[in-house]
Amino acid sequence: MAAAEAARPRRVMRKAYASYPWRLVTFFILGALSIGILIPYNDPTLAANLGSGTGAASPYIISMTDFTIPILPSITNALIMTSVISAGNNLVFSASRTLHGMSLEGRAPRLFTKCNRHGLPYNAVAISLSFCLLAFLQVSTNSSTVLSWLVGIIVSSYLLNYIGTCITYLHFYEALRRQGISRDTLPYRGYWQPYAGWFALVGTVVMTLVIGFEVFLQGQWDVKTFFLDYTMLAGFVVAWAGWKVVKGTRYVRPGRADLRGGGLKREVDEYESVVEGEAVGVRMGVRGWWNGLFE
Repeated sequence: MAAAEAARPRRVMRKAYASYPWRLVTFFILGALSIGILIPYNDPTLAANLGSGTGAASPYIISMTDFTIPILPSITNALIMTSVISAGNNLVFSASRTLHGMSLEGRAPRLFTKCNRHGLPYNAVAISLSFCLLAFLQVSTNSSTVLSWLVGIIVSSYLLNYIGTCITYLHFYEALRRQGISRDTLPYRGYWQPYAGWFALVGTVVMTLVIGFEVFLQGQWDVKTFFLDYTMLAGFVVAWAGWKVVKGTRYVRPGRADLRGGGLKREVDEYESVVEGEAVGVRMGVRGWWNGLFE
C-alpha cells in the first residue's frame, strides 16, 4: 500500500524491505531478551499489574522503575505512546487505502473513491478514523469488556490477513516461475523463497486454529470465548465463498496471472523516470541527506 504513494517505490521499498529483518531483530528480539534479563518471571510487580490494562503492567515500565531513576518510567511511557500513535497511523492508512481500492474495483460503496486535490481519499479516512473512537470504551468497566471482545476479533482478522498475504505471495512466486520471469529482474527479492513463504503460511494457519485452544481443554469450554476466537475465521470463509458464488468469479491460475498490470508497469516506469530526474538536484544537500536517512 505504501508503494502506491511513494515517490520512488522501487528505490524506497527495496530499502525498507532489506532493513526490515534488522529492525525486527533489534526492536523485538533484542528488546525481549533485554526484558527477560532485567525482570524475573516471578516479579511481584508484574504479577500484581497483569491484566490491569495500564502502563504499569508493561515490563519496560517495571524495568525502568527498578533502576530507581524517577524520570526513566515517564520517558518510557512517552516512547510507548509514540509507538501507539505510529501503530494507529499505520492502521488508519491501511484501512482507508483498502476501502479506497475496494471501492475503485466495485467491491465497496462508491463514496470511498472520492479524493481531494492532494489525492487523499477523505471519506475512507473519515470512516477509518471513526473506529478509533471505540478506544473510549476502555473508560468504563462494562464497555471495556466489549472492547476486549473487539480486540479478540481484530487479532483473528490480523492472522487471516497474514494468511492472505502469504497465499498471494506464493501465487506470485509460482506465476513468475510458470511465465519464465526471473526474480533477478525484480527491484527486491526475498531470501529462502518459496520455503519461507510456506513456513509463514503454515505457522500462521496453525496459530489461527489454536488461538482459542483453551476452550477445548477439559472443563474450560466457554461459548463466548469460542465465538470471539473463531467468528472471524468462519466469517472469512463465508464471505469468500459467498462472493465467489454471487459474483461468479473464477480462480486465477498462476500461469494465467497478468503480471504486467495491463500496462501499469510502463506507466510506473515513466513516472519514476520523471521523479528520479527531479531528485538528482537535491541528493547532495540537506534535504537529500534527510531523505536518504529515512529511505
